[in-house]
Amino acid sequence: MRIDFQPYQLPFKKPARTSRGEMKYKEGYLVTIENEGIKGVGECSYIKGLSIDNLKNYGSKLAAIKERPNELTTILENELVDFPSIKFGLETALLDLKNGGNKILFPSEFTAGRAQIPINGLVWMGSAAAMRAEILQKLQEGFSCIKLKVGAIDFKEECKLLELIRNDFSKEKIEIRLDANGSFKKEEAIQKLTTLARFDIHSIEQPIATKQWELMREICTANIINIALDEELIGISSKEKKQQLLETIRPPYIILKPSLLGGFKACNEWIELAEAMSIKWWATSALESNIGLNAIAQWVFSKQKNTTQGLGTGGLYTNNIDSPLYIQNGHLGYSTTRHWQLNLDPTACSK
Repeated sequence: MRIDFQPYQLPFKKPARTSRGEMKYKEGYLVTIENEGIKGVGECSYIKGLSIDNLKNYGSKLAAIKERPNELTTILENELVDFPSIKFGLETALLDLKNGGNKILFPSEFTAGRAQIPINGLVWMGSAAAMRAEILQKLQEGFSCIKLKVGAIDFKEECKLLELIRNDFSKEKIEIRLDANGSFKKEEAIQKLTTLARFDIHSIEQPIATKQWELMREICTANIINIALDEELIGISSKEKKQQLLETIRPPYIILKPSLLGGFKACNEWIELAEAMSIKWWATSALESNIGLNAIAQWVFSKQKNTTQGLGTGGLYTNNIDSPLYIQNGHLGYSTTRHWQLNLDPTACSK
Protein backbone atom coordinates (compact mmCIF):
# COMPACT_ATOMS: atom_id res chain seq x y z
CA MET A 1 0.00 0.00 0.00
CA ARG A 2 1.23 3.49 -0.84
CA ILE A 3 0.01 6.93 0.26
CA ASP A 4 0.63 10.23 -1.48
CA PHE A 5 -0.44 13.79 -0.69
CA GLN A 6 -0.69 16.45 -3.40
CA PRO A 7 -1.11 20.13 -2.41
CA TYR A 8 -3.63 22.21 -4.33
CA GLN A 9 -4.72 25.81 -4.60
CA LEU A 10 -8.19 26.69 -5.88
CA PRO A 11 -8.74 30.38 -6.75
CA PHE A 12 -12.26 31.72 -6.18
CA LYS A 13 -14.04 33.17 -9.20
CA LYS A 14 -14.61 36.18 -6.96
CA PRO A 15 -13.32 36.69 -3.40
CA ALA A 16 -15.38 34.83 -0.80
CA ARG A 17 -16.29 37.21 1.99
CA THR A 18 -17.58 36.33 5.45
CA SER A 19 -17.61 38.10 8.80
CA ARG A 20 -14.15 36.51 9.38
CA GLY A 21 -12.67 38.24 6.35
CA GLU A 22 -12.04 37.66 2.66
CA MET A 23 -10.60 34.63 0.90
CA LYS A 24 -9.15 34.75 -2.62
CA TYR A 25 -8.21 31.08 -2.87
CA LYS A 26 -8.58 27.79 -1.03
CA GLU A 27 -5.70 25.49 -0.11
CA GLY A 28 -5.60 21.83 0.84
CA TYR A 29 -4.31 18.42 -0.22
CA LEU A 30 -5.61 15.55 -2.29
CA VAL A 31 -4.68 12.18 -0.81
CA THR A 32 -4.24 9.01 -2.85
CA ILE A 33 -4.06 5.55 -1.31
CA GLU A 34 -2.97 2.88 -3.80
CA ASN A 35 -3.13 -0.85 -3.28
CA GLU A 36 -2.83 -3.63 -5.87
CA GLY A 37 -3.35 -1.20 -8.75
CA ILE A 38 -6.47 0.43 -7.29
CA LYS A 39 -6.37 4.08 -6.22
CA GLY A 40 -8.66 5.62 -3.64
CA VAL A 41 -8.76 9.42 -3.60
CA GLY A 42 -9.77 11.75 -0.76
CA GLU A 43 -9.29 15.35 0.23
CA CYS A 44 -7.71 17.00 3.27
CA SER A 45 -9.60 20.28 3.27
CA TYR A 46 -8.99 22.95 5.88
CA ILE A 47 -9.96 26.61 6.21
CA LYS A 48 -7.41 28.90 7.79
CA GLY A 49 -8.85 30.66 10.82
CA LEU A 50 -11.69 28.17 11.19
CA SER A 51 -10.27 24.64 11.12
CA ILE A 52 -8.60 23.45 14.32
CA ASP A 53 -5.94 21.62 12.29
CA ASN A 54 -2.41 22.28 13.46
CA LEU A 55 -1.31 23.95 10.22
CA LYS A 56 2.18 24.67 11.53
CA ASN A 57 2.90 20.95 11.71
CA TYR A 58 0.59 19.89 8.86
CA GLY A 59 3.29 19.09 6.32
CA SER A 60 5.36 17.08 8.77
CA LYS A 61 2.26 15.13 9.85
CA LEU A 62 1.51 14.19 6.25
CA ALA A 63 5.13 13.15 5.72
CA ALA A 64 4.98 10.92 8.80
CA ILE A 65 1.76 9.27 7.63
CA LYS A 66 3.31 8.51 4.23
CA GLU A 67 5.95 6.43 6.00
CA ARG A 68 3.32 4.27 7.74
CA PRO A 69 0.91 3.06 5.03
CA ASN A 70 0.10 -0.17 6.87
CA GLU A 71 -0.90 1.57 10.09
CA LEU A 72 -3.79 3.68 8.84
CA THR A 73 -6.35 2.13 11.20
CA THR A 74 -4.24 3.05 14.22
CA ILE A 75 -3.54 6.52 12.83
CA LEU A 76 -7.24 7.21 12.14
CA GLU A 77 -8.41 6.02 15.54
CA ASN A 78 -5.72 7.45 17.78
CA GLU A 79 -3.51 10.10 16.21
CA LEU A 80 -5.55 12.71 14.36
CA VAL A 81 -7.53 14.57 17.02
CA ASP A 82 -5.63 17.75 16.10
CA PHE A 83 -5.98 17.10 12.35
CA PRO A 84 -9.68 16.52 11.53
CA SER A 85 -9.17 17.41 7.86
CA ILE A 86 -6.51 14.72 7.47
CA LYS A 87 -8.85 12.26 9.14
CA PHE A 88 -11.58 13.17 6.65
CA GLY A 89 -9.19 12.80 3.72
CA LEU A 90 -7.85 9.40 4.76
CA GLU A 91 -11.30 8.07 5.64
CA THR A 92 -12.65 9.16 2.25
CA ALA A 93 -9.70 7.74 0.30
CA LEU A 94 -10.01 4.40 2.10
CA LEU A 95 -13.74 4.24 1.31
CA ASP A 96 -12.97 4.93 -2.34
CA LEU A 97 -10.26 2.27 -2.34
CA LYS A 98 -12.59 -0.26 -0.72
CA ASN A 99 -15.25 0.38 -3.37
CA GLY A 100 -12.92 0.01 -6.35
CA GLY A 101 -11.49 3.51 -6.80
CA ASN A 102 -14.30 4.89 -8.98
CA LYS A 103 -15.33 7.71 -6.61
CA ILE A 104 -18.52 5.85 -5.61
CA LEU A 105 -18.23 5.71 -1.83
CA PHE A 106 -21.89 5.18 -0.91
CA PRO A 107 -23.75 3.57 -3.85
CA SER A 108 -27.35 4.80 -4.05
CA GLU A 109 -30.08 6.19 -6.25
CA PHE A 110 -28.06 9.43 -6.19
CA THR A 111 -24.90 7.90 -7.68
CA ALA A 112 -27.06 5.96 -10.16
CA GLY A 113 -28.35 9.28 -11.46
CA ARG A 114 -31.96 8.58 -10.47
CA ALA A 115 -32.26 10.99 -7.52
CA GLN A 116 -31.02 14.44 -6.57
CA ILE A 117 -30.29 16.30 -3.33
CA PRO A 118 -32.12 19.58 -2.59
CA ILE A 119 -29.57 22.30 -1.79
CA ASN A 120 -29.64 25.94 -0.80
CA GLY A 121 -28.37 28.76 -3.00
CA LEU A 122 -25.45 30.42 -1.21
CA VAL A 123 -25.18 34.22 -1.36
CA TRP A 124 -21.83 35.60 -0.21
CA MET A 125 -21.37 38.87 1.63
CA GLY A 126 -20.69 41.92 -0.48
CA SER A 127 -22.19 45.26 -1.30
CA ALA A 128 -25.96 45.51 -1.05
CA ALA A 129 -26.21 45.82 -4.84
CA ALA A 130 -24.00 42.78 -5.45
CA MET A 131 -25.89 40.65 -2.94
CA ARG A 132 -29.24 41.68 -4.39
CA ALA A 133 -28.08 40.71 -7.88
CA GLU A 134 -26.84 37.37 -6.61
CA ILE A 135 -30.11 36.70 -4.80
CA LEU A 136 -32.10 37.36 -7.96
CA GLN A 137 -29.79 35.08 -9.92
CA LYS A 138 -30.29 32.23 -7.44
CA LEU A 139 -34.05 32.61 -7.67
CA GLN A 140 -33.89 32.55 -11.47
CA GLU A 141 -31.80 29.37 -11.25
CA GLY A 142 -34.65 27.63 -9.47
CA PHE A 143 -33.52 27.64 -5.85
CA SER A 144 -36.33 27.59 -3.29
CA CYS A 145 -33.96 27.95 -0.34
CA ILE A 146 -31.50 30.85 -0.08
CA LYS A 147 -28.67 31.05 2.45
CA LEU A 148 -27.24 34.51 3.10
CA LYS A 149 -24.09 35.33 4.97
CA VAL A 150 -24.76 38.25 7.33
CA GLY A 151 -22.59 40.31 9.65
CA ALA A 152 -20.05 41.93 7.33
CA ILE A 153 -22.04 44.82 5.88
CA ASP A 154 -24.32 47.32 7.59
CA PHE A 155 -27.12 45.53 9.44
CA LYS A 156 -29.76 47.93 8.13
CA GLU A 157 -28.66 47.17 4.57
CA GLU A 158 -28.95 43.46 5.26
CA CYS A 159 -32.48 43.98 6.57
CA LYS A 160 -33.37 45.93 3.42
CA LEU A 161 -32.22 43.00 1.30
CA LEU A 162 -34.36 40.61 3.31
CA GLU A 163 -37.32 42.94 3.00
CA LEU A 164 -36.88 43.00 -0.78
CA ILE A 165 -37.02 39.21 -0.88
CA ARG A 166 -40.11 39.02 1.32
CA ASN A 167 -41.90 41.72 -0.64
CA ASP A 168 -41.81 39.41 -3.65
CA PHE A 169 -41.65 35.93 -2.15
CA SER A 170 -43.48 34.49 0.86
CA LYS A 171 -41.88 31.96 3.20
CA GLU A 172 -43.87 29.27 1.39
CA LYS A 173 -42.09 30.12 -1.86
CA ILE A 174 -38.59 30.95 -0.59
CA GLU A 175 -36.95 29.57 2.54
CA ILE A 176 -34.36 31.97 3.96
CA ARG A 177 -31.46 30.66 6.03
CA LEU A 178 -28.91 33.03 7.53
CA ASP A 179 -25.33 32.45 8.66
CA ALA A 180 -23.83 35.00 11.04
CA ASN A 181 -20.51 33.15 11.56
CA GLY A 182 -20.56 34.25 15.21
CA SER A 183 -20.61 37.96 14.34
CA PHE A 184 -23.36 39.17 16.73
CA LYS A 185 -22.08 40.70 19.95
CA LYS A 186 -23.49 39.44 23.25
CA GLU A 187 -25.38 42.63 24.03
CA GLU A 188 -27.01 42.93 20.59
CA ALA A 189 -27.85 39.33 19.71
CA ILE A 190 -31.43 39.24 21.00
CA GLN A 191 -32.28 42.61 19.47
CA LYS A 192 -30.88 41.64 16.06
CA LEU A 193 -32.65 38.29 16.08
CA THR A 194 -35.93 40.01 16.95
CA THR A 195 -35.48 42.40 14.04
CA LEU A 196 -34.63 39.58 11.64
CA ALA A 197 -37.56 37.44 12.77
CA ARG A 198 -40.07 39.64 10.96
CA PHE A 199 -38.66 38.36 7.67
CA ASP A 200 -39.83 34.79 8.38
CA ILE A 201 -36.33 33.35 8.72
CA HIS A 202 -36.06 29.56 8.73
CA SER A 203 -32.90 29.50 10.85
CA ILE A 204 -29.67 31.31 11.62
CA GLU A 205 -26.31 29.62 12.00
CA GLN A 206 -24.01 30.56 14.85
CA PRO A 207 -25.34 34.04 15.78
CA ILE A 208 -22.71 34.55 18.51
CA ALA A 209 -19.10 33.48 18.92
CA THR A 210 -18.32 29.99 20.18
CA LYS A 211 -17.71 28.80 23.75
CA GLN A 212 -20.59 30.81 25.24
CA TRP A 213 -22.77 27.82 25.97
CA GLU A 214 -25.02 29.39 28.59
CA LEU A 215 -25.67 32.48 26.47
CA MET A 216 -26.35 30.31 23.43
CA ARG A 217 -28.80 28.28 25.50
CA GLU A 218 -30.61 31.50 26.50
CA ILE A 219 -30.82 32.52 22.84
CA CYS A 220 -32.20 29.11 21.86
CA THR A 221 -34.70 29.17 24.73
CA ALA A 222 -35.91 32.63 23.67
CA ASN A 223 -37.13 30.92 20.48
CA ILE A 224 -36.98 34.05 18.31
CA ILE A 225 -35.42 32.33 15.30
CA ASN A 226 -34.37 28.69 15.16
CA ILE A 227 -30.66 28.47 15.97
CA ALA A 228 -28.27 26.13 14.15
CA LEU A 229 -24.90 25.39 15.75
CA ASP A 230 -22.02 25.41 13.29
CA GLU A 231 -18.59 26.56 14.46
CA GLU A 232 -19.65 25.51 17.98
CA LEU A 233 -19.11 21.86 17.03
CA ILE A 234 -15.56 22.30 15.72
CA GLY A 235 -12.87 20.94 18.01
CA ILE A 236 -15.20 18.72 20.04
CA SER A 237 -14.15 15.13 19.44
CA SER A 238 -15.20 12.98 22.40
CA LYS A 239 -18.73 11.57 22.55
CA GLU A 240 -19.06 12.76 26.14
CA LYS A 241 -18.22 16.36 25.23
CA LYS A 242 -20.59 16.27 22.25
CA GLN A 243 -23.42 15.10 24.46
CA GLN A 244 -22.60 17.73 27.09
CA LEU A 245 -22.75 20.51 24.48
CA LEU A 246 -26.08 19.36 23.04
CA GLU A 247 -27.66 18.83 26.45
CA THR A 248 -26.51 22.25 27.65
CA ILE A 249 -27.54 24.33 24.64
CA ARG A 250 -30.43 22.24 23.22
CA PRO A 251 -30.33 23.84 19.74
CA PRO A 252 -33.07 23.17 17.19
CA TYR A 253 -30.43 22.33 14.56
CA ILE A 254 -26.78 21.42 14.14
CA ILE A 255 -24.70 21.83 10.97
CA LEU A 256 -22.31 19.04 10.02
CA LYS A 257 -19.12 19.71 8.05
CA PRO A 258 -17.20 16.43 7.82
CA SER A 259 -13.85 17.98 6.84
CA LEU A 260 -13.93 20.26 9.89
CA LEU A 261 -15.36 17.71 12.34
CA GLY A 262 -13.13 14.73 11.57
CA GLY A 263 -14.96 12.74 8.92
CA PHE A 264 -18.11 10.66 8.57
CA LYS A 265 -17.63 8.49 11.65
CA ALA A 266 -17.43 11.61 13.81
CA CYS A 267 -20.48 13.12 12.09
CA ASN A 268 -22.47 9.91 12.51
CA GLU A 269 -21.83 10.19 16.23
CA TRP A 270 -23.18 13.77 16.22
CA ILE A 271 -26.27 12.55 14.37
CA GLU A 272 -26.89 9.72 16.82
CA LEU A 273 -26.71 12.05 19.82
CA ALA A 274 -28.73 14.83 18.17
CA GLU A 275 -31.56 12.62 16.98
CA ALA A 276 -31.87 11.09 20.45
CA MET A 277 -32.66 14.64 21.67
CA SER A 278 -34.95 15.48 18.72
CA ILE A 279 -32.35 17.91 17.37
CA LYS A 280 -32.43 18.15 13.57
CA TRP A 281 -29.41 18.49 11.29
CA TRP A 282 -28.18 19.09 7.79
CA ALA A 283 -24.74 19.03 6.20
CA THR A 284 -22.74 21.79 4.59
CA SER A 285 -19.65 21.60 2.44
CA ALA A 286 -16.67 23.56 3.75
CA LEU A 287 -15.22 24.82 0.47
CA GLU A 288 -13.86 21.45 -0.60
CA SER A 289 -12.98 20.68 -4.20
CA ASN A 290 -15.33 18.35 -6.07
CA ILE A 291 -13.50 15.38 -4.52
CA GLY A 292 -14.60 16.29 -1.00
CA LEU A 293 -17.99 17.60 -2.13
CA ASN A 294 -18.70 14.33 -3.92
CA ALA A 295 -17.93 12.30 -0.80
CA ILE A 296 -20.10 14.48 1.43
CA ALA A 297 -23.01 14.45 -1.01
CA GLN A 298 -22.99 10.66 -1.27
CA TRP A 299 -22.80 10.30 2.52
CA VAL A 300 -25.64 12.79 3.06
CA PHE A 301 -27.91 10.96 0.64
CA SER A 302 -27.26 7.72 2.50
CA LYS A 303 -28.31 9.37 5.77
CA GLN A 304 -30.97 11.94 4.87
CA LYS A 305 -32.66 12.39 1.51
CA ASN A 306 -35.21 15.18 1.74
CA THR A 307 -33.75 17.96 3.90
CA THR A 308 -32.19 20.88 2.01
CA GLN A 309 -28.41 20.64 2.32
CA GLY A 310 -25.63 23.21 1.95
CA LEU A 311 -23.79 21.54 -0.93
CA GLY A 312 -23.76 24.18 -3.64
CA THR A 313 -20.09 25.17 -3.50
CA GLY A 314 -18.77 23.23 -6.52
CA GLY A 315 -18.94 26.20 -8.87
CA LEU A 316 -17.00 28.65 -6.72
CA TYR A 317 -13.57 28.04 -8.28
CA THR A 318 -11.90 28.77 -11.59
CA ASN A 319 -10.18 25.38 -11.75
CA ASN A 320 -12.24 22.81 -9.86
CA ILE A 321 -11.79 19.15 -10.80
CA ASP A 322 -14.20 18.08 -13.54
CA SER A 323 -16.71 15.62 -12.10
CA PRO A 324 -20.15 14.06 -12.63
CA LEU A 325 -21.66 16.52 -10.12
CA TYR A 326 -24.04 19.13 -11.46
CA ILE A 327 -26.60 21.62 -10.13
CA GLN A 328 -30.06 21.90 -11.68
CA ASN A 329 -33.14 23.74 -10.36
CA GLY A 330 -31.80 23.99 -6.83
CA HIS A 331 -30.71 20.35 -6.64
CA LEU A 332 -27.34 18.59 -6.73
CA GLY A 333 -27.19 15.62 -9.05
CA TYR A 334 -24.70 12.98 -10.20
CA SER A 335 -24.52 12.36 -13.93
CA THR A 336 -23.81 8.87 -15.22
CA THR A 337 -22.67 10.27 -18.58
CA ARG A 338 -20.09 12.74 -17.27
CA HIS A 339 -16.76 11.46 -16.03
CA TRP A 340 -14.05 12.41 -13.59
CA GLN A 341 -11.03 14.16 -15.05
CA LEU A 342 -8.78 13.88 -12.06
CA ASN A 343 -5.46 15.65 -12.27
CA LEU A 344 -3.65 15.54 -8.94
CA ASP A 345 -2.47 19.06 -9.60
CA PRO A 346 -5.85 20.87 -9.57
CA THR A 347 -4.17 24.14 -10.61
CA ALA A 348 -3.83 22.50 -14.01
CA CYS A 349 -7.46 21.37 -14.23
CA SER A 350 -9.71 22.88 -16.84
CA LYS A 351 -12.34 25.41 -15.87
